[in-house]
Amino acid sequence: MTATSPFPVATSHAPAHTDVQYSPGGERTEYSDSRSHQHAKGKLHARERLALLIDHGSFVEIGPERKHVAFGAGLDERRPAGDGVLTGWGRVDGRTVFVFAHDFTAFAGSLGATFADKICKVMDLADAAGAPVVGISDGAGARIQEGVDALAGYGRIFRRNVAMSGVIPQLSVLAGPCAGGAAYSPALTDFTFMVEGIANSFITGPDVVRTVTGEDVSADSLGGARLHADRTGVAHFTFPDEAACFASVRSLLGYLPAAAGVPAPRGPVDDPADRACPELNRIVPTDPRKSYDVRKVVTEVTDAGSWLEIGARWARNLVVGFARLNGQVVGVVANQPQAKAGVLDIAAAEKGARFVRFCDAFGIPLVTFVDVPGFLPGSRQEHGAIIRHGAKLLYAYCEATVPRLQVVLRKAYGGAYIVMDSRSIGSDVALAWPGNEIAVMGADSAVNLLYRRELAASEDPSALHRDLTERYRTLVSHPYAAAERGHVDDVIDPADTRRLLISSLEMLRGKTVMQRPRKHGNMPL
Repeated sequence: MTATSPFPVATSHAPAHTDVQYSPGGERTEYSDSRSHQHAKGKLHARERLALLIDHGSFVEIGPERKHVAFGAGLDERRPAGDGVLTGWGRVDGRTVFVFAHDFTAFAGSLGATFADKICKVMDLADAAGAPVVGISDGAGARIQEGVDALAGYGRIFRRNVAMSGVIPQLSVLAGPCAGGAAYSPALTDFTFMVEGIANSFITGPDVVRTVTGEDVSADSLGGARLHADRTGVAHFTFPDEAACFASVRSLLGYLPAAAGVPAPRGPVDDPADRACPELNRIVPTDPRKSYDVRKVVTEVTDAGSWLEIGARWARNLVVGFARLNGQVVGVVANQPQAKAGVLDIAAAEKGARFVRFCDAFGIPLVTFVDVPGFLPGSRQEHGAIIRHGAKLLYAYCEATVPRLQVVLRKAYGGAYIVMDSRSIGSDVALAWPGNEIAVMGADSAVNLLYRRELAASEDPSALHRDLTERYRTLVSHPYAAAERGHVDDVIDPADTRRLLISSLEMLRGKTVMQRPRKHGNMPL
């Protein structure tokens, strides 16, 4: 980038390229001119984005001279080379990745038939080669002048998104508008990144909303990055600038296998496998009513510096992400006591289910840390179909055939315990810390329900309640009760958690599961 560029770019990975554009009159304009148009909007040019994503000198472009063949509405006089989308392949940290990037300076990045052809071509190559595909969206939706051909182009892309789901990783970067039909392709991919201030995504834009409903809403408040990260869960990652965004895309790719059936890349093994974790005894309070940050447990147990959280701002009561154990990539699912006391609700169940299914599709072992008081009660959750949505997480775990490890940190009550990869639904190794409580409900609530008449008739209900609670804990929910009945394999010293998880993963390395032939199950939606 030139010294006049307002964008700080930490690292350029791809070579500079002169992009030839054509004005309505047919005269040539150079890449530097189109780049300045993007900078004026606070955005990078498509080629600058590829420079941030792809290793220097590795990008190979496909179809740079492709032009649309549509006529009418002035299209025959405007035929820019590339038709508004850059497609090709390159390397990220030496591994092959396929890419397409909308060029907003040509037809505002709108999609026509040729535009769609180029994207389908690169997706087909990614599928055939068994390598991830990254799509960079910055466009005005379907090209109105091309009518149904443009709509059919979206359909062809969507069909490939679905056919490639669970076959190769698909990542979407929203670095501009992504409206109407264009919004569905990122929604069909595995992980979505958005750049704050310049990216938005919605099915119907502010003008249509204002006309139909009378609601006056801005593009950012209707479908901006922060909204999709906080409220809808559409965006897994958001960043204040494009340089940080593409650096994160490169980082995430480092955890993902090239395709299903291919091992995820191993990380450096410089954190001892037998490292003790005595700090865990301090991180997690023994009092089940006190909160703590479960991410501290995750980072203490996993390889140093390897934790990468996914969707950190949505459904915060459930934490999901990737980490490494002795260099091996694992998917982590954990209740978060800091948010809603770690209960499961509709959003948390959906967040966990999609992550579990991704890990299972790509052969990534699952490690589940449990500290859950139950499902969130109330009419809002019940009327919102918590039964149906909660079943998604249950279904995802039950169908997963990858190695599955469970650690009960403290409490695990009711149906939420079952859903969080309990032994009964197929966890391979279930461990528990000494202070754990696995029961239908907490001792206090159980005593209130079971002995309400005795408590009401007692002269000292508080003392009786204390005695009955202690008796219930001793007989039903004491730390070793689940181990005695085979629902956990062992009650362990928390300091040994890392060592035992790594040992269990090594033992399960060759795990295979024979499944009954079927077309597919009918997952609750």
